[in-house]
Amino acid sequence: MSVDIPELLQKTKTIAVVGLSDKTDRPSYDVARYMQAVGYDIIPVNPNCQSILGMTCYPDLKSIPQKIDMVNVFRRAEDCLRITQEAIALGVGSIWLQLGIHDEASVAAAKKAQIPIVTNRCLKIEHRLCKK
Repeated sequence: MSVDIPELLQKTKTIAVVGLSDKTDRPSYDVARYMQAVGYDIIPVNPNCQSILGMTCYPDLKSIPQKIDMVNVFRRAEDCLRITQEAIALGVGSIWLQLGIHDEASVAAAKKAQIPIVTNRCLKIEHRLCKK
């Protein structure tokens, strides 16, 4: 299943960012801040924070009380399958594993559930490329 990234980004409104850091020098913070600035609803997922980017932070995906269009993952590859399975159970629209993150088990699980998954790509970079 090939993913049409421009179409995916156009359909996406709400992005849950798993592993979003409250440290402003971290890539997760930079990407989430950018996506928020260009109009996406960002939902921080980090059990160690109360809020990030002015938004309530949740300990995990299942705690989020609203529909999630995309799960953007900033975690090690070995954590991805659990996150992917949780996202599938919630019926999210897509899963995005950030640049440097690829997990075959997550890809297989998402494909089996017919949920688009992008791996080893930066959401911010891809968004900027789509806008050119």
